[in-house]
Amino acid sequence: MPCRGRLRNRMGMRVLVTGATGKVGQHLLPALRAKYPGSALELVLLCNNRVPEDAPHQTIVRGSISDRAVVREAMRNVTHIIHMSAVKENPDLAMDVSVKGMFWMLEEFRAAPTGEQFILIGGDCSVGHILQHYDAPITEDSPRKPYPGCYALSKVLEETMLEQYYIQYGLNGCCLRAPWIMEKDDFKYAMTFGPDQFGGPAWNDLLSEHEIARYAKENRVPLLLDHDGQPLKRSFVHVSDLVSAIVAALDNPKAHQQLFNVSMNAPVDYAKIADHLEKTRGLKPVKINSNFYSNWLSNSKARLLLDWEPKVELTELIEESYTFQRDASDPRKIWYVG
Repeated sequence: MPCRGRLRNRMGMRVLVTGATGKVGQHLLPALRAKYPGSALELVLLCNNRVPEDAPHQTIVRGSISDRAVVREAMRNVTHIIHMSAVKENPDLAMDVSVKGMFWMLEEFRAAPTGEQFILIGGDCSVGHILQHYDAPITEDSPRKPYPGCYALSKVLEETMLEQYYIQYGLNGCCLRAPWIMEKDDFKYAMTFGPDQFGGPAWNDLLSEHEIARYAKENRVPLLLDHDGQPLKRSFVHVSDLVSAIVAALDNPKAHQQLFNVSMNAPVDYAKIADHLEKTRGLKPVKINSNFYSNWLSNSKARLLLDWEPKVELTELIEESYTFQRDASDPRKIWYVG
């Protein structure tokens, strides 16, 4: 352990990023380069399917994180890891990527003489977001209650593995737990009744085909009701705010072995969405019953310890999405649902 500081002084910061070509990664890389200009930062991007464009002070390693040899190659002289790779509801890949891959990364990192900090990007599926009931705002001390499925289970296992490496090896890590991440026109397409709906809940789980078609034709917007018949409240975060939280946690002593919820200051209220869209665009709401629970992912700890503050709240989130003009060179792609 004592040699790490000497190596860092000679090398500068060398950050391994997984998931670099995803929604968050595409925003994170320029943010890191802006904070650490020139040769102060070397990026190592571990990619399997998609590869970003070449850039100065950047190395690309091809392969799966489930392959220990690939991870070892990518980890060479790395000082920090930002781990964002994930798979959704794919039982064939979930354990390889989220458990085996996480294990190899932790094993190689704890043995690396240069390793300083391991940052994991988690998700609110580990606490069940709107599918599990909580009597109070969800904090970092709330029990983990994942919803059914291998994805939510894998995020719980990742968080737990990281915490065990704190206990077993004194590893310096940090987990940023994010809810549904929004960018560009994501929010608009989450609210549509058309076939291009993005994310969930899928309307065919709550409505008949006839109802969906009618609401799409009438250009209605959903006013989701929760288990108690009240307007649903659920947490979101804008991608720019998650990126700023990652940058705030990187190399920050206050992030040492901490878990942070990273979300908007207040959950999104579907009644407020409906009211805003009716007033600004004349879109009429339609109430939709559900068995979901209104939950509040509290970000107080991140705001206090990281000196971080989300900048995008509900009105900005709606307006950015509904006014976004997509360039022809930027087709809408959904790499995985949600």
